Amino acid sequence: MPAADTLLSSVFGFPAFRPGQEEIVNAVIAGRNTLAIMPTGGGKSLCYQLPALAREGVTVVISPLIALMRDQVRALREAGVEAGALTSGNTEEETDAVFAALDENRLKLLYMAPERLASGGTLPLLRRIGTSLIAVDEAHCVSQWGHDFRPDYLRIGELRRALGVPLAAFTATADAETRSEIITRLFDGETPDTFLHGFDRPNIHLAFAAKDSPRRQILAFADARRGQSGIVYCATRAKTESLAKALSEDGHPACHYHGGMEPDARRAVEARFQQEDGLIVVATVAFGMGVDKPDIRWVAHADLPKSIEAYYQEIGRAGRDGAPAETLTLYGADDIRLRRAQIDEGLAPPERRAADHARLNALLGLAEAQKCRRESLLAYFGESGAACGNCDLCESPPELFDATEAVRKALSAILRTGEYFGSGHLTDILLGNETAKVRERGHDALPTFGVGKEFTRSQWQAIFRQMMAQDLVRPDPERHGALRMTEPARPILRGEESITLRKDTVKAAKSRPAAKMLVSEEDAPLLSALKAKRRALAEAAGFPAYMVFNDRTLIEMAEKRPATRDAMARITGVGATKLEKYGDAFLSVITGDAPAPEHPARRALSGRAAGGIYDELLKVQAELARGPDGLDKPMSCPAGLLAKVAALRDPDMGALERLLGAKRAERFGPAFFDVLQNA
Repeated sequence: MPAADTLLSSVFGFPAFRPGQEEIVNAVIAGRNTLAIMPTGGGKSLCYQLPALAREGVTVVISPLIALMRDQVRALREAGVEAGALTSGNTEEETDAVFAALDENRLKLLYMAPERLASGGTLPLLRRIGTSLIAVDEAHCVSQWGHDFRPDYLRIGELRRALGVPLAAFTATADAETRSEIITRLFDGETPDTFLHGFDRPNIHLAFAAKDSPRRQILAFADARRGQSGIVYCATRAKTESLAKALSEDGHPACHYHGGMEPDARRAVEARFQQEDGLIVVATVAFGMGVDKPDIRWVAHADLPKSIEAYYQEIGRAGRDGAPAETLTLYGADDIRLRRAQIDEGLAPPERRAADHARLNALLGLAEAQKCRRESLLAYFGESGAACGNCDLCESPPELFDATEAVRKALSAILRTGEYFGSGHLTDILLGNETAKVRERGHDALPTFGVGKEFTRSQWQAIFRQMMAQDLVRPDPERHGALRMTEPARPILRGEESITLRKDTVKAAKSRPAAKMLVSEEDAPLLSALKAKRRALAEAAGFPAYMVFNDRTLIEMAEKRPATRDAMARITGVGATKLEKYGDAFLSVITGDAPAPEHPARRALSGRAAGGIYDELLKVQAELARGPDGLDKPMSCPAGLLAKVAALRDPDMGALERLLGAKRAERFGPAFFDVLQNA
């Protein structure tokens, strides 16, 4: 079977593995049970697709979403790989085609949904077709505590035992608890080769902002990225609809998506998002695992996500092609109250609720971070790193102040009012506002009445928000969101510890600057032309534009401006099949001329070292066509024979003579041998 690095280049068009991929690929090819936890966009799919081509037999891929499977199958076919899917969404013709390919031993990857494992005919089918590997995508779906739990994932371990084949499980979201559950349920508790790779996505810009007219903030963020594909996540279904309408009225192609929509309507949005460049989908988290579009350039959260894991997974849908992407997360005190209440009012046992509060605390700590956000995010996942230079706090460090006295005043107001009031009423007390509510309860007589006049109302709201974010106070759902002091606040109240807060207010937040250019100003017109060509080819073929080439590949073309097929073959993402299908069309855009015609034997060597050797052999042949003195009868080698000579590995004169035959070996052999030795 072909070597892994050969397949990586010739099929997928990548010059090298991404960090961590090669070790996983080698483990899977070797047939070892494998568990890989990799960041979203870190190249998980390649880690089972490439081994499927390097191994005998069929690799069965169990994936949770039909849309995801169909997209991966189409992308593989575009790369020249025989793949198919058996799903409930198949037409009869599609299913017949898959079975025909299996019967003819052509298919290398067979995708199926976990629900198909319940069918009595699945196991006999998988035995008959020679299944040699099971790959499980989104393996965290086996966790019964996870929000993505799929009951049929529990059948996968039984399938592995019945087939007696290795299993490779992949996920981007698996804390220690979930990893343990995966090992128990998929591997019968026997620890597989486990790979936990870096969570850093350095191409994604991180930014948070306190809510201040959040609709205006989202519209401004989208406007600066007009024409780029993006996702806006919202906490409620109603908000997805109203915000999508506002974006549409502002001239953006936008649509909404949530779990309350009819299945056909949801599928229509999914299909439209995959097909269209520049579409914005405003969605709840229902728009989740099925998003496999590599050129999403931005993700915005109109509301605070429910946990740091959810935040990481959702922003990870941006920039999966490795090109620059941006994020913005809006948050406010109401978000914190909502998320706390959802945890406290849930049906989970106390230890699970405590863990969920801890996850929310980690996200709130990231939102109110006082230094590099990427450092804070990676630290949560157990990694360390220097300041990234690609987040809002690295670009514009926040102004800090010693907030010990302010926090003590706020805590005193909370305690002196019996922990029965929210931040609005507490702010009135601290500012000395004699509202009817303050007078009715006698709170104008408290020692804390009016002690906080050095701050404005918006500044006090920012202080309370940061206190909630640092878990010094929590909204109490049994007291309608009234703030209660937590244990970590007591040392501050007693004067035993100090605290520093950000000196921000909820005044109009500075909007993010215009989106960073994907290429230099000089290369921008060429990138636009390449995108137009990609869109035309994709529309003609009836599939998403990124399946021709993703943004990262087009950016590299615009920057490097390849002028030959050999140079084009060295662009990341241009494999042999795509070079043959699309190479000439994109070269025409770059050079302004149609590439000179080449013999098919030479075209097949494009981008390989053998291509350059072929050209040298062709020159030598021209020089010796009439012999060394130019007086002999003309002689040449067919292009196919020349290609075979160029592809010779570890050549010797004997092998060369057998390949050329006596007459051609006499004329060209020594000179060809010199070329091969010096290559």
